[in-house]
Amino acid sequence: MKKFDSFLKSTACSLLIISTSALAQAPLVSISSQDAFFNQLKLLCGKSFLGKVVVDNAPPSSFNTSKLVMHIRKCTDSELQIPFHVGGDASRTWIITKTGSGLSLKHDHRHKDGTSDVSTMYGGHTLDAGWPQVQTFPADQYSKELFVNLAIPQSINNSWQMYIYPETFTYRLTRPGREFRVDFDLTKVIEQPATPWGYTD
Repeated sequence: MKKFDSFLKSTACSLLIISTSALAQAPLVSISSQDAFFNQLKLLCGKSFLGKVVVDNAPPSSFNTSKLVMHIRKCTDSELQIPFHVGGDASRTWIITKTGSGLSLKHDHRHKDGTSDVSTMYGGHTLDAGWPQVQTFPADQYSKELFVNLAIPQSINNSWQMYIYPETFTYRLTRPGREFRVDFDLTKVIEQPATPWGYTD
């Protein structure tokens, strides 16, 4: 009887390991429009592109006076890391992730020594299928709480959009009374920028 119990336990453990392994290897459930959007960006992996501010209804800032570069730096089947360089400021990296229920956009902000800024990993998650060319990321709960704690409650209504077309990639932020948009020229690949702060080659 003891041998039989031992056999049952051993079999159960083996099945659990196999089941867990199968789940780990199973592809994330996804939507075709989001897959198409993700894959179009992934095709640009390793390349960098020059951008310019085309809409900004706030007072001029470093975004308006600095060289803007996006670098599709690191890509896997579930995550894209895209540093956004503003002149010599390499503190910003966009992280787009397949979550199994859509796409997530996070803004990873670092200091020059690699440590995280107090305002970091904010962003949003898709609420609908979007389109192969356009995805929208309304601010998620973590971001809303962060903005309130940082005394910028107007940002709880932030919504980010990303557009990808054959010749242009667009990053856009909107909320009531605020719009910011940068277009990147995908027709000209430029020299890769420095490694973003907090990351390694």
